[in-house]
Amino acid sequence: MGFKPSSHGRRAFVRATLALAVALPAASSIASEKLTVYKSPSCGCCSEWAEHMKKAGFDVDIKQVPDVLPYEKKFGVPQHLSSCHVATVGGYVVEGHVPAADVKRLLRERPKATGVAVPGMPVGSPGMEQGPSKDRYETLLFDASGRFTVFERH
Repeated sequence: MGFKPSSHGRRAFVRATLALAVALPAASSIASEKLTVYKSPSCGCCSEWAEHMKKAGFDVDIKQVPDVLPYEKKFGVPQHLSSCHVATVGGYVVEGHVPAADVKRLLRERPKATGVAVPGMPVGSPGMEQGPSKDRYETLLFDASGRFTVFERH
C-alpha cells in the first residue's frame, strides 16, 4: 500500500509549488536589472566592484567620468556616505563597495529609501579584496535627508 497524502498535504504542496514558480522569475529579474556605474577611468577597485556585480548576474553599464562627485550630488548621496564610485539600479542609488547580495536584497524588499552605501573603501569589501585581511563594515540604507540605518553588517 503506497503513501497517499491528505488533502491538506496536497494543498500545501500546491501552494509551495505556486510560490516557488512566482519567486523564481522575480529573483532572476532582480539580478538582471541594468546597473549603471559612474567611475573614474583610472580606478581599478571600481572596475573590480563592477566585475563583482556582473558575476552576480547584474547587467552592468560602466560610464567613465572625470569626476564622480557631480553624480553623487545628482543622485542624492550625502557627502558623509561617499566612496569612490556611484551606481543606479531599479530606482535606487548604490554608493561604494556594496556587496551584490545587499543590492539584491534592496531590490527584493524595496524599502522607502534613496539607496545603500558603503562609505569609504573598507578592505575586504567587493573590489577591495587584499588577501585574507578584512575590515568590519556596514552597508547603510539612506534617505534623501541623509539619515541612515544599518542595512547589513559585514
